[in-house]
Amino acid sequence: MDFYLGADVAGLSWGVPVMVSHGRLRRCKRLPRATAPWVCDSRGFTELTQHGCWTISPAGYVEGVQRYHGEIGLMQWAAPQDWMCEPFILAKTGLSVTEHQHRTVGNLLTLRIAAPWVRFIPVLQGWTLPDYLRCVGMYAEAGIDLRHEAVVGLGSVCRRQATSEIHTIASVLTSLGISLHGFGVKTAAIEAVGSLLASADSAAWSYAARRRIVHCAHGLTKWAANCRDCALAWRVEVIGRLGSAQLALPLFGVDAA
Repeated sequence: MDFYLGADVAGLSWGVPVMVSHGRLRRCKRLPRATAPWVCDSRGFTELTQHGCWTISPAGYVEGVQRYHGEIGLMQWAAPQDWMCEPFILAKTGLSVTEHQHRTVGNLLTLRIAAPWVRFIPVLQGWTLPDYLRCVGMYAEAGIDLRHEAVVGLGSVCRRQATSEIHTIASVLTSLGISLHGFGVKTAAIEAVGSLLASADSAAWSYAARRRIVHCAHGLTKWAANCRDCALAWRVEVIGRLGSAQLALPLFGVDAA
C-alpha cells in the first residue's frame, strides 16, 4: 500500500510521500520543490464543514493545481472538489447524498476537461454500501469506468469509527476491480483495511502529537503537530504494524516535473 503522510507545506521537504492541502499551498507566494512524490488534497472537508458549499471555483482550483504541478514537481495526482456525505455535512448543505454524488462526478468531468494533463482522480462518495455502488454507476453513466482508473478515492470514511463497516464497503468495491485510496484513514482503520487499499493518507500523527508530550527536537507539545521527527517516527510505527519494511513506490511513478 502506498502511504502518504498528511502534512503542511513543510512536509514536501521531508523526503517521504505526503499529502498536502490546496488550502495550505494556495497561501504560499513561493513554493518549495518536493523531495518525494506527493498528492494534493482539495480541501473539500474543510470547505463543506465551514461553509456548507464550495467557495473555491473549479477554475481557481485548476489554476492552483497547475501551479503546484510545475513549481513543486513530483505531484502524483490531485483530488477533485468532491462532496462528502457524512450526516453532519448533509445537514450543513441541505442536500441529499444523491445530489452530493452527482456534484462529485460532475466536478471531476469539469476538472478533467479544463486540465486534461493533470491527474485528477475520481472519488466515490456515499454513506452506505448501496450509496457507493450507486456512485459507481453514476461514473459509468458519465463514461468513466472506475476499473480502468489507476486509483479511486474512497470518500466519507475519515470520521468513521466502525472499521468493520469500512471493511465491508472496501471489500465490495475492490471485488469490482477498483483500486482504492483511503482518505484520512485512522490508524485502526489502516490496520483493518490496509490490505484492501492501493493507497491511503493519514494525518493521525499530527492529531496525536498535539495532545501528548513527545520527545522531539522542539521539546514542546505545541510544536509537535508540525514536527518532522514526530511525523516520521509515527510513519515508521504504522508501516511496522502493516508488516512493511518500507513504503511502496507511488502508483504513477515519479513525475518528471
